[in-house]
Amino acid sequence: MIVLLTLRKISFRLAGKLILNILATGYIAFYLLWGFNYYREDLNARLNITPQQPGKQTFLELTTKLIDQTNRNHCTLEDLSAGKADSLVEFSYQQLARALQFEYPMGKRKDKSITFSHFFAQSGISGYFGPFFNEVHVNKKVLPIEYPVILAHEKAHQLGVTSEAEANFYAWLVCSQSDSKQLNYAADLYILRHFLRQAYQLKEYPELSAKISPQVKDDFNRIRQHWMELRNEKLDQAASTVNNAYLKTNKVEAGIQDYSGVVKLVLDFSLDSAFQKSHSFKLPE
Repeated sequence: MIVLLTLRKISFRLAGKLILNILATGYIAFYLLWGFNYYREDLNARLNITPQQPGKQTFLELTTKLIDQTNRNHCTLEDLSAGKADSLVEFSYQQLARALQFEYPMGKRKDKSITFSHFFAQSGISGYFGPFFNEVHVNKKVLPIEYPVILAHEKAHQLGVTSEAEANFYAWLVCSQSDSKQLNYAADLYILRHFLRQAYQLKEYPELSAKISPQVKDDFNRIRQHWMELRNEKLDQAASTVNNAYLKTNKVEAGIQDYSGVVKLVLDFSLDSAFQKSHSFKLPE
């Protein structure tokens, strides 16, 4: 189109119409292929998990259980290949399909690496889902210890989950219910980080932090340092602004803050004994 405009083969008016038609076609295709999922019921309604109103004490008790479990499950994931992690995540999704109320496998499920991984890592993006071709993309810069949960998060979007909080919940649940201790630890580390962020302003935070083992703290610090070294502040802020606008435009009112909503979902799940018993879930002890 630029060449045609330069050579004056088409008018600016016609070029403008073509651009509008292309954008409109893309918008319609997005909603027909995947975007309609934004109009589904929320996770509590879909899975029949009763919303709870837990107090601070309940939150602290579950956080303590998560810390203890994470300490016990500590292990290395350096020897876990991407292919093995993918097969373990897929198997867990298959086993939980009835509980999570979806038909497995729902199309081709293989993941791909992000082409411009370094650029996306500078923007703080560890993975994304491509709705036009139903593809999961994971950043090559993701550490092995993060890979299973990030993969499971993007696969949740592949299954039609739109909310970032809900995708985080699916990722945690799928990895925590796996028979693989490595996936269990990745899930523990992932969800504990969200709980600790919520607990940071509480007076009990130093006491909670003191219970975390040195090995787990080392893993937290390694993940943080890894992404801070890759981060480009301007690109990160720009990506966050775009993502925030995209989510709010598509009925996710909390925007990028929606990611942290996983804490409430985990609390709802942990306190709904009827739902747990109906599907025999493993719970933090």
